[in-house]
Amino acid sequence: MSGPRPAHRGRWGPLIAKLATEALQVSFGGHFALRDVSVSFPANRITAIVGPSGSGKTTLLRSCNRMDDDLPGCRIRGRVLLDGEDVRRPGLDLRDLRRRVAMVFQRPNPFPMSVFDNVAYGLRVRGARDRLELRRAVQAALQEVGLWPDARVPMGAFALDLTPGSRQLLCIARALAVRPEVILLDEPCSLLDASATRRIERLLADLRERYTVVIVTHSRGQAARIADHCLLLADGRAVRVGAGSEPAPTPGAGIAHGMAAGGR
Repeated sequence: MSGPRPAHRGRWGPLIAKLATEALQVSFGGHFALRDVSVSFPANRITAIVGPSGSGKTTLLRSCNRMDDDLPGCRIRGRVLLDGEDVRRPGLDLRDLRRRVAMVFQRPNPFPMSVFDNVAYGLRVRGARDRLELRRAVQAALQEVGLWPDARVPMGAFALDLTPGSRQLLCIARALAVRPEVILLDEPCSLLDASATRRIERLLADLRERYTVVIVTHSRGQAARIADHCLLLADGRAVRVGAGSEPAPTPGAGIAHGMAAGGR
């Protein structure tokens, strides 16, 4: 059953939640990865999820488009809401959910095919066949991430021959080609050099004008540079939510006002 999209007041006035969780619990074989996490991710903002290793950051991210559903021993309770609709409701089209809520992983993982075919892959899976329309869509996605026009990255190039930074940009372009509404990124810069990291950070700052962006990062500096909001997890719990520029407190500092449900 759908409900109204919750609003939160922040530095920009009322913020509409594009994505939210309510009392979300995720366990694997009896071990809780998330414990009663209730948070909201405002539309057209960048939210950074930070915290120690094992705090549940990636599990929270993957729960947003149900990537852990089929893992052995995984049990999920609570709700994940996209535009107020429960993404775990019976009959939901998972393929459409994962189009609307796209995922970019830590390790750049382009397919072993050309740049063009990588970006066109999701479009073809969804039935696109017209070569001219495909080319226009692929070009638009590559242009959005800064890989078109780029003589170093022709559409016919073999994707695995690209630099790590260009491979990660290609993966983002592949996600953008199917026109998602939310982009989830799991430490997308952790394996990249400083130059590639800066390029992706500039890209994310631009993308938030058109998409809701949620990024897991181990870098507090990165969170401060690009995030509008910062969510701190510890031991599977939402410890604090604040502005991205605020220094991240130590776990145990308590739940702060902001996006955390009930926080004022």
